[in-house]
Amino acid sequence: MLSGRRLDLLDPTPMDIEVEDIAHGLAFVARWNGQTEGDWPYSVAEHSLLVERIFSRLNPSIAPKWQLAALLHDAPEYVIGDMISPVKAAIGAGYGLLDERLASAIHLRFGLPSILPAAIKRQIKKADKISAWMEAVSIAGFSISEADRYFGKPPHHDIATLQISLRPPTIVRSDFVARHNDLLQQLTQT
Repeated sequence: MLSGRRLDLLDPTPMDIEVEDIAHGLAFVARWNGQTEGDWPYSVAEHSLLVERIFSRLNPSIAPKWQLAALLHDAPEYVIGDMISPVKAAIGAGYGLLDERLASAIHLRFGLPSILPAAIKRQIKKADKISAWMEAVSIAGFSISEADRYFGKPPHHDIATLQISLRPPTIVRSDFVARHNDLLQQLTQT
């Protein structure tokens, strides 16, 4: 990693993980395999920031640790990349196990439970699907009816004021680290 850490993908440990490495990797990994409109790719880091905002809107009194979990929901992709669901299925169980091991180490590194509670995972997944719908219609060329079919019709009151941003990776990286640090600070104050 750029931080100088050495991450064993088959046996990751929390001490091998730094938020700066996560933010850097995610800021340079394009969602939608880069097939989006605009001058910049829509990164997994930008997606993660949006998912955390949606999650927080859906759950206004949620604890900061669960907001942090939402921000980090795709964190393993900083080393394994963002693959579309059909590719993940073709790879099989090995991909899922690798993702789970990395997620567990990341969670432990930042004070979260190794495995998130099912109710929290469901709410993060709901925010993730809303984000995917927004991305599909805003930057990936889907019609609203196509996005509704693939991702489900989102509750528009929850997303009406949110915008999809296409920004340089260095700015997104910085914003990801800043949001992460803000949430960690909130955790220490509670």
